[in-house]
Amino acid sequence: MSTDAPAPSPAGPPADIVAFRQAMHDNAREPEGPGRNAGAERLLAEAERTGQAAFVVEALIHLLQTYNFSSEQDKMFVPFARLLRMWDECPEDFDEEDAHRLFWMFKWVSSGMTDQPHIPLAAMEKWLAEMERRYRLAGHSERAVRQAEYHIAEHVGDDARAAHAYAAWRAAERDATSDCHACELRGQGSREAGHGDDAAALELWAPVLGGVHTCAHEPHATLAESLLPLLRLGRVDEARANHLRGHRIVRRMESMRFAFARHVEFCALTGNEARGLELLAERPAYLTDRGEPSSLMAYLAVTALLTRRLADLGLGAEPVVGPPGAGDPGREWKVAELGAYAEREALALASRFDARNGTAAVSSGVRERMAREPLTERLPLGLRVGRPVRRPAASAAGAAAPPAAGAPAARPGVAELLAAARELTQARRPDAVRAWADAARAAAEAGTELSVRDRAEATAHRAMHPDTADAEVAALLGTAAGLFEAAGDPGQAEVARARAAFALAREGRTDEALAAVAEPCTRALALHAEGRATAAEAATALICRARIHTMRGDGASGTQGTAAADGSAADAVAAVADFAAPYADDPRVAGRIAETYELRAELAARRGETEPAAALYAQAVDGYAAAGVPWYAVRARSALAGLASRLGDRETAERAVRGALEHSALHAQPAGQAGLHLQLADVLCNTGRDGEGAEHLLEAALWADEAGDSAGTGAWARHHLGGALLRLGRAAEAATVLEDALADLGAERHGEGTVVQTRWWLGDALGRLGEHQQAAEQYLLAAEIAAHWPREGARDHAMLATLAAQSLSSADLDTQAARAYERAGALWRDLGDVPALIRTLRSRAWLALRPEQEGAAAGRALMAEAERELTTALAATEPGAPVAAEAGGAPVRGGRRDVLLAELAATHRQTGDLITAAAGSTPHDPDEYAAEAARAAYEEGLAHVERAVAGFAGLGPDCRDEYTGAHLLAAWLEADLGRPGAAARRARAVLAAYADDDAAGETAESRRDEARALLDHAGAAGA
Repeated sequence: MSTDAPAPSPAGPPADIVAFRQAMHDNAREPEGPGRNAGAERLLAEAERTGQAAFVVEALIHLLQTYNFSSEQDKMFVPFARLLRMWDECPEDFDEEDAHRLFWMFKWVSSGMTDQPHIPLAAMEKWLAEMERRYRLAGHSERAVRQAEYHIAEHVGDDARAAHAYAAWRAAERDATSDCHACELRGQGSREAGHGDDAAALELWAPVLGGVHTCAHEPHATLAESLLPLLRLGRVDEARANHLRGHRIVRRMESMRFAFARHVEFCALTGNEARGLELLAERPAYLTDRGEPSSLMAYLAVTALLTRRLADLGLGAEPVVGPPGAGDPGREWKVAELGAYAEREALALASRFDARNGTAAVSSGVRERMAREPLTERLPLGLRVGRPVRRPAASAAGAAAPPAAGAPAARPGVAELLAAARELTQARRPDAVRAWADAARAAAEAGTELSVRDRAEATAHRAMHPDTADAEVAALLGTAAGLFEAAGDPGQAEVARARAAFALAREGRTDEALAAVAEPCTRALALHAEGRATAAEAATALICRARIHTMRGDGASGTQGTAAADGSAADAVAAVADFAAPYADDPRVAGRIAETYELRAELAARRGETEPAAALYAQAVDGYAAAGVPWYAVRARSALAGLASRLGDRETAERAVRGALEHSALHAQPAGQAGLHLQLADVLCNTGRDGEGAEHLLEAALWADEAGDSAGTGAWARHHLGGALLRLGRAAEAATVLEDALADLGAERHGEGTVVQTRWWLGDALGRLGEHQQAAEQYLLAAEIAAHWPREGARDHAMLATLAAQSLSSADLDTQAARAYERAGALWRDLGDVPALIRTLRSRAWLALRPEQEGAAAGRALMAEAERELTTALAATEPGAPVAAEAGGAPVRGGRRDVLLAELAATHRQTGDLITAAAGSTPHDPDEYAAEAARAAYEEGLAHVERAVAGFAGLGPDCRDEYTGAHLLAAWLEADLGRPGAAARRARAVLAAYADDDAAGETAESRRDEARALLDHAGAAGA
């Protein structure tokens, strides 16, 4: 039934209660919301036309359930009053289940009144008293009553009564009217968290979060409730996991607005404001749906919190999705406008609650929530956001600790900023770039005129600033050169001119750059000879020329052109090394010598000389460290890590990239940071350390987004992050991240293999979450891409087709599953993989037994086909023939023949199992005809299982578990056929098979336990 189409006109009353219940069941499976509610209202009207109370009772119960789990909870009070009146007038119209539901729904009504400010407090107390009276008369525990009382007292701010009711709730005996364990624990944990004991709350919630206790709406709500307590306790990884897992399962449930609000709040308090905006856009109706005013108030409060955070970051004028129907039609909302609306509406609702309650508790809570401050500056989630929120970078000179509370924030003066910039320049620190920018800005604001020398430095460093466009760099350095000349520093002037030439090369103008760099190099050497330029200045000019030559070689076309360019580059590098060698004790020159090693390494790597290149990069890294500038080794370390990985030296690779990250943290640009984190994650994940690898992949994705490269490096990071999370068993997080990655991954940019692997992983994750139909869709989409791959990729195509079939079967889409298995079997046949083909045939045989499928005869025919295929393959296979790795199923043993024999034995076992399962009765059936038919089927099935036992026995110890499993099946069949002695002999054979097993595993223990149970059963049957 569509949730948005108008309900069809009723055709008349339902024919019978069974059909009517099926109609209610079908409607209950529709998505929560007005559409499902309309369906329940239509069913009630149909029930009323029957004139039979039983129909009306069940229809009212169904209507109450749909209202309660929707945005129209305010509608449930009238039908509940009608249902209660029917109970009072004629309780015999209610069966046992109906009566139970009536008392169960009393809790919804009593507690739900607190969510409706128009219901007077006196009415709430009256209903609570009525609930208590009726529960007592019916002999029910007071546990649910005290829980409802606690809810009312907590809402109105009556702390003493709430504490007393809470204690009574937990002390009272559980019975059939008590909330489920999951819901109770969520409520109790929320009480502890609300009173400041986050640790106690999480201890209470642990069984729910861990999946021990669940229900239709848990752990959904508890995952949301846990977010802030986890953050406050510093357990940020768990908070992130619960957000990804929790949002995924509440986003399609209309009744979970309270929980959804928690996820928006989490984003606002973890530096994920942009994701918060995306969540608001998912559910715009949440801003206006008034069926449950308390959850509307909560949602408006977190919306006000989020928009205030965005406004504080200077994003108040950003466009945002606004409340439907509020303001003029077609109005375009801004962040600040939405914030003002949300705050106003939240406080208006709070005042209505307070007026009803006679306290200020609700308004106080709402104001506190809207004013909350972040619990962590930045928590990477691994998800792409449409508009990354950029935070202002700290100034280089402002690294000191913040002033004490209450002290005025002292801004450094121009003189202090200049001194800091000069000091950083002298120390050759990368943050000198920002320090000069801070000083120049402060001087301009103060109207202070800088000296010519300071202007030269500021201009030169401005050219190096990451925000400076490439096209402006050469001109700025040219200006700086003139200022250095005017300041009486010709050496620095030539360095600036050489760097200006290098800037041209970075724009791709290498020929022009080579022409431009020639004169600065000649002049720098001459000035050095005259004592008017330092050796470091001359070496810097020469290294610029060497770098231009190296870049020219990188862009050369043709083998001869590349070789010639590389030769010129090598000569230019050698010229730097020859000049610098006599001055190696000068740290500034030593840094340039280290740079020559880096350039020589780059040239060697270009020639394919991996090991020499790695050695040269290592020398460069050591040289930069010895020169006191380890931060300039970042690129060399990264390159070394890449080469070491190719050489299989994971230890060196890890050490190199960790060093690069350490020394780049303060000055690297977002793109560089993303690449380094991705590189380290690759090393970690390839050595089995997915946990730490996932942490760096999170960072890589975040930095890539900040760099505006979400579709490139960001997509790669999310792809690998999803895989790591899946390997860690965190399927819900993996699914969310992989779905996000697919939005950016494309075959042209990332390769078909990457897209296929992402969908494959996503299918695996969805399958683990029980979303089998969605998993099948992912496998099929991946299979479509792999379908045209050459033969070496055809196994992937066949495996994906098989996985799709398995998922469709798990989703009970039997007809589609059977077709998918048939297609997969054809692919395995083409590949010559008989064992994989056999497994598809056996799966199809079992599907044939399911309702509305082909039936037992078709299933037996498919098993027979599997046996024929194996017999034919065995006849064509010599003993000991080699075999490739198989796609699942029986493990590879001594060769292809052994694999086929194992599959033949498995087919016999499954054939026997299928024959007995299809019998539909047992030899002990009271119907003599059915019992005789079953006996014949069991005898035939046993014959097949005996062949399986013999087959596995012939394969020796490697098939012991399969042998004992078949033996036990045969034993149970013997027992069912009234032969306890034969069953006992088989059970003892199983125990004997494991008699000498010192390292018993789970399978061995299970087999032993089953054999002992069978012996007990056989003994009792034979007594």
